[in-house]
Amino acid sequence: MRHALLSAALLYLASAIAIAAPVSEERLLAAHEEGDNWLSHGRTYSEQRFSPLAQVHDGNVDQLGLAWFFETDTHLGMEATPLVIDGVLYISGAWNTVWALDAKSGQRLWKFDPEIPREKSISACCGVINRGLAAWGDALYIGTLDGRLIAIDRATGEQLWSQQTTDPDQPYSITGAPRVAKGKVFIGNGGSEFGIRGYVSAYDADTGEFAWRFYTVPGNPADGFESEAMERAAATWSGEWWRQGGGGTVWDSIVYDPELDQLYIGVGNGAPHNRRIRSPGGGDNLFLSSIVALDPDTGDYLWHYQEVPAESWDYTATQQITLAEIPWEGAARKVILHAPKAGFVYVIDRASGKLLSAEPFTTVTWASHYDLETGRPAEVPGQDYDGKAAMVYPSAMGGHNWHPMAYSPDTGLMYIPELDMGMLYDEIEPVDYRHLKRHFNTGYKLNHDGYSQRFTQALLEHLPKASLLAWDPVKQEAAWKLPHPNIHNGGVLATAGNLVFQGTSDGRMLAVQADNGEPLWSFATDNSVMAGPVSYRVDGEQYIAVAVGRGGALTMNTGRSYPTGNPNNRIMAFKLNGSAALPQTPEVARLEPPQRLDVSATDLAEGRQLFNRYCARCHGADVSGDGSIPDLRNLEPVWHENFEAVVLEGLMEEAGMPHFADVLDKDQTRKIHAYIIERSHEDFNLRQETGWLQSLRDFGADISARALAWFIRFTTG
Repeated sequence: MRHALLSAALLYLASAIAIAAPVSEERLLAAHEEGDNWLSHGRTYSEQRFSPLAQVHDGNVDQLGLAWFFETDTHLGMEATPLVIDGVLYISGAWNTVWALDAKSGQRLWKFDPEIPREKSISACCGVINRGLAAWGDALYIGTLDGRLIAIDRATGEQLWSQQTTDPDQPYSITGAPRVAKGKVFIGNGGSEFGIRGYVSAYDADTGEFAWRFYTVPGNPADGFESEAMERAAATWSGEWWRQGGGGTVWDSIVYDPELDQLYIGVGNGAPHNRRIRSPGGGDNLFLSSIVALDPDTGDYLWHYQEVPAESWDYTATQQITLAEIPWEGAARKVILHAPKAGFVYVIDRASGKLLSAEPFTTVTWASHYDLETGRPAEVPGQDYDGKAAMVYPSAMGGHNWHPMAYSPDTGLMYIPELDMGMLYDEIEPVDYRHLKRHFNTGYKLNHDGYSQRFTQALLEHLPKASLLAWDPVKQEAAWKLPHPNIHNGGVLATAGNLVFQGTSDGRMLAVQADNGEPLWSFATDNSVMAGPVSYRVDGEQYIAVAVGRGGALTMNTGRSYPTGNPNNRIMAFKLNGSAALPQTPEVARLEPPQRLDVSATDLAEGRQLFNRYCARCHGADVSGDGSIPDLRNLEPVWHENFEAVVLEGLMEEAGMPHFADVLDKDQTRKIHAYIIERSHEDFNLRQETGWLQSLRDFGADISARALAWFIRFTTG
């Protein structure tokens, strides 16, 4: 009887989805008037991430409580922004799984699994994550890790069509959310670090038929150019750049401007990052690190603004592009507001691409200022690490990465998840990236003994900082700043209730007063929050919802200590007087490390080097991961017993752990294993320490505590 009632309820809910209104062009154009819904990635085509709902406001937000939560079946990273359409919340997660949930109760309606081949995890820069969906008509759209664009029936979760948008034999991936406008779905891709050529494509939303493609960097001139734009771009490159791909992937921001009928794409970094290897004769290397305006019907080039000519620091322009109309020199101006990795807030005329303002919002050392006449930065001598290593701010992680920012037309402020962090850049000799197999093609040192030691010293001198930053684009200055204890904090939502919502890496959901930055409310989420929150209304009640789960480039690589285990990713929704509660997550038992292997110090050093080359981007530099992927310092004995089978024979390939038999032999694998065991002993011993050092470790990043421990031992003998 109970199962019959449940089935009847699910059928009723499915029928409710079926009769929901299609997401038409008219609805998307008027999305600013639909406060009950969140119809597209940034709520409206402007991507301001501003909700007009004000039932929850700065006077009653302290009454906010958990309304419901939905627990997924994985802890592999959660970065997606949900869509909420007519009472149903749609969310995508690891391996491109999609769930439809009742937006009032959190009850699951359907689940879609595109069955990504697990070995594709090796082609993903920063985890098997996904940042969201698009909606058009009665369909949803998702880009997959293996390069497909899939249309899903919004009512049933069944696949409608699928298109392979990338060459499956090349290391492309898709982690960004598609965008839809004028009956077309627009999708980019990632993979620049592995030496590929970037582009953005358009497909018919109804049929999946290919419409057009715009390449962001030129290919081999001998093959001819796809467009006049590519011929023009080729004049800004030198050498044989196409042999190393060129990069320029459009891995996140794609925005349609209905007022000007233009499509804006944010273009990524070069491949390799180091411009002297990529383009040895110089040149600006168009269209790297640029915002490019295209005709949405044809994909034809309209204009561009290059934020970092000849970029050499992984300074992508793929971060969120926000459209706004602001007062500028006595008149209303239609602008793009952009706060990308390079550390400047760019205000750009969106009709012409003219730079109006570029001011640093975080610590910046690579450039001193911008010339507004030419639109070009004034680079600081020595910061391009030409022949001499340089400590540069921001780091390759950027002053602001993919985590969504917000803009409030009520306050006129941008709200930016700021990361204030530098990095040592030290170039390497040119190498053929094809021989690097599975290794990032950066053109500078990622990790070795000398680098690690100097990086440790840099950490001691200036530990990374993070904040929620409110920026006034008209005054071109910060309005207020709320510091956070840890880096890699979540995306941002602004509302008409004079509120800004943000999750943090140390497991809190915050509400802050939008006009002055005063913290008003906090909820312990039991896990990191990286994604951007949304707001919607069902049956007269306003909800705030967010995807909760750690993972991604920075936390996977630097790691940090958590007081509890790593629960599965969850979707959490809050409302006034919500009374739901999260289950308790038990503490993780630290296992006794296995016996050390009989290897030399030289073998351990080689094991460390090999680990950081092939394993660190998932399991963390120096085996200091965040737990979203197994913490190798705390492995069960069975995995030590089968270590070689996992690494060389693909024992866990179906779970997403690829084999490395094509790049490692048994001797190298044993050295990696020995190094992991050594780190297990170091970690176990560190966790046994008491007092303020242990407290610091629990409070901050593992690498910071290790650096401080090293410093104490070095200075005290």
